Amino acid sequence: MLFNSLEFLIFFPVVTLLFFLIPHSWRSFHLLVASCIFYMAFIPVYILILFFTIIIDYVAGIMIAKASGRKRKYYLVMSLIANIGVLSIFKYFNFFIDNINTLFHIAHLTTYSLPFLNIILPIGLSFHTFQAMSYTIEVYRGHQQPEKNFVTYALYVMFYPQLVAGPIERPQNIIHQLHEKKRFDYYEATEGLKMMMWGMFKKVVIADRLAKVTSPVFNDAHHYSPTALLLAAFFFSFQIYCDFSGYSDIAIGAARVMGIKLMTNFNKPYRSKNVAEFWRRWHISLSTWFRDYLYISLGGNRVSVPRWYFNLFFVFLVSGFWHGANWTFVVWGALHGFYLIFAIVTQKMRARLNHLTLLDRHPRLLGVLQMITTFCLVLVAWVFFRANTIHDAFYILGRFPVALADIGHWLIRAHFSTESFKSLIGFMPVFVIDIQLSFLLIALLQGIEWVQTHKDLSALIRQRPIYIRWTLYYLMIAVIIFLGVYENRQFIYFQF
Repeated sequence: MLFNSLEFLIFFPVVTLLFFLIPHSWRSFHLLVASCIFYMAFIPVYILILFFTIIIDYVAGIMIAKASGRKRKYYLVMSLIANIGVLSIFKYFNFFIDNINTLFHIAHLTTYSLPFLNIILPIGLSFHTFQAMSYTIEVYRGHQQPEKNFVTYALYVMFYPQLVAGPIERPQNIIHQLHEKKRFDYYEATEGLKMMMWGMFKKVVIADRLAKVTSPVFNDAHHYSPTALLLAAFFFSFQIYCDFSGYSDIAIGAARVMGIKLMTNFNKPYRSKNVAEFWRRWHISLSTWFRDYLYISLGGNRVSVPRWYFNLFFVFLVSGFWHGANWTFVVWGALHGFYLIFAIVTQKMRARLNHLTLLDRHPRLLGVLQMITTFCLVLVAWVFFRANTIHDAFYILGRFPVALADIGHWLIRAHFSTESFKSLIGFMPVFVIDIQLSFLLIALLQGIEWVQTHKDLSALIRQRPIYIRWTLYYLMIAVIIFLGVYENRQFIYFQF
């Protein structure tokens, strides 16, 4: 079930209303049933896969707590193998088979060809798999007591707001909340609804509008001008941000209405001044997952310098592979790993350069330049993330210098009419007015985030008179209704 669907518009208020009306002892079961219905709206039979791993991890958690010595590790490994095994079969099996068959073809062993599995990737498999793994790891480490109530544990994995695209929660944050008796809180409910409204705005008004440009251009890159390719890459950077952070806002808001607090998953990532900061702000639940369970386990930065670089690069390589069974995602992850290592190696040299150019005396200007540079680096990486193939990604990036030259000439001529703009970008799958509106919406988003950086915007709105507050709310609803793109577009991260 999509958040941006009519079904969810009915599902959410019904489930929430019943949550507060029924006795506390039945609420976890009620939410579990609702979560099953939510998940089965996609491919019903795949609920069996989810319950298979839930049962294994539930038993493993109890056995880990009871066991001692090497047996504890045995039960942990059993749980991890089950989770990674399911993930490997459904998400990566055909990827490996395809690459093996390619090697056979290169070696002229055409008589050898391994068969593919005719399966569809279950929605959100990587998300709830990682959430389940965090539970058994935390029980093994002694940071979490095993959950004896099966319904509560199953709900921890399946809680519908964050079931298919996160945030990837930790048991310490969620399980105790599922035991607490929640009372309706007007403040929490209204704040949650406002978060959901803001998330829906980012999804249907901005992200889905940008998708009308990015999808056709990236899917047929060779038929568009260099400027159109650069524009599509720029738009995709904001499309994926608004799409994914919009989902997170709706998920966090829906849970908050019921008094359940999920972790923050985004924190204005495009205001980052370096790539390391970007990853502290982008998909926070995943980046901290890899930090706590993989990076630190490998030794983190408490090792020799070459090993430290390896740890960084390996973690981002795995992160790329986590996102999808395609070499484009692997390159995307590797590129971010390279960015981080390059930043460490050149740190002193960049500090001296800033001193020589006197930029260190103008911190605001330096900060702006750093944000622009970071955004450009991230944009280049997004091209690999979105492109259908490695070849397409390199073709698109190879056209960027031509696009920048064309834009430079256009700016020098200073002919900013609609006709000159159409001539600059060439054929596009949408009208110029749609592109202009897209730029306006991106500017609005960045302006709002700039205000949020310096002030609590929600608190400012609460301080206004009631007629101003409700005027803003109704205006936002009107914008979502009349400017939203309703083509049943799935959230991008559902595929992961």
